[in-house]
Amino acid sequence: MRENGQQVLHCFFPPMAVSVLPAAAAELSEPTSIALATRVQVAAIDTPLADAAIPTAYVAGADSGSPPLLLIPGFDSSLLEFRRLLPLLEPQAWAVDLLGFGFSDRTLYPSLSPGAIKVHLHSFWRQMIDRPVVLVGASMGGAAAIDFALTYPDVVAGLVLLDAAGFAAGPAMGSLMVPPLDSWATAFLRSPRVRRSISRQAYFDKAFVTPDAELCAALHLRCPGWKEALIAFTKSGGYNFLTAKIPQLTCPTLIIWGEQDRILGTKDARRFEAAIADSELVWIPQCGHVPHLEKPQATAAAILPFMGKLA
Repeated sequence: MRENGQQVLHCFFPPMAVSVLPAAAAELSEPTSIALATRVQVAAIDTPLADAAIPTAYVAGADSGSPPLLLIPGFDSSLLEFRRLLPLLEPQAWAVDLLGFGFSDRTLYPSLSPGAIKVHLHSFWRQMIDRPVVLVGASMGGAAAIDFALTYPDVVAGLVLLDAAGFAAGPAMGSLMVPPLDSWATAFLRSPRVRRSISRQAYFDKAFVTPDAELCAALHLRCPGWKEALIAFTKSGGYNFLTAKIPQLTCPTLIIWGEQDRILGTKDARRFEAAIADSELVWIPQCGHVPHLEKPQATAAAILPFMGKLA
């Protein structure tokens, strides 16, 4: 089937949920990538943001007795970045693509901002989970998790920040997001060569930059509205407003940081630890910006005891 001129895979799941990925997903080659891709579903989420429900991509966890984990990917990414970590956190691990990112719909609500992302995420939580969760945010997903926890503290049982944004400045391309520079900037970011360079910088061990990893990192670019959504979010200024608010967090927080992070550096790990009263910091050695991809076992080994304290 083709939608908006693009071939789309349809897999059938229980009512109100279908999996929709670009046809190139058939080219995934690593077992963890294939396994998670087959579990991606799309739910119609009712929000105050639009008259129509917003199709939202997610992976469902089991309704176990433990607090569910909700995994949130980073900037210009998708829930596929949790392909190696999520299976180690079963059965209560969920993942969701933020509004305007990943495989969630970009067309029904094109005016993207952290505020809209937060409202959409809360609507997803209310409709699909509706009990306190532990948010696991990677990079910009960490900033989104912090913003959510500050606004809805009764919803968040705990936070896990994976090399999180929050203190760091927002996307550097913000000043470029006026025509025609906005199209040039997004074309630059779409370039396979540029994306490969970013991936190599994200990992300590460059051997992780495989064809499968590159496909996972770029598959969502094939979804309609990628450029427009990226421009809209970047123009919003991102999460630059969070720095002064981070000390207001009251929920238990686990900070996990790669010792060789070349994207955000390592100073912010200590800043989070100092700013959040109920926090602990775990360093992951020989690891870059993406511990959930480069050192998933060590990352899970830090998260599971933290979850045990919250149960």
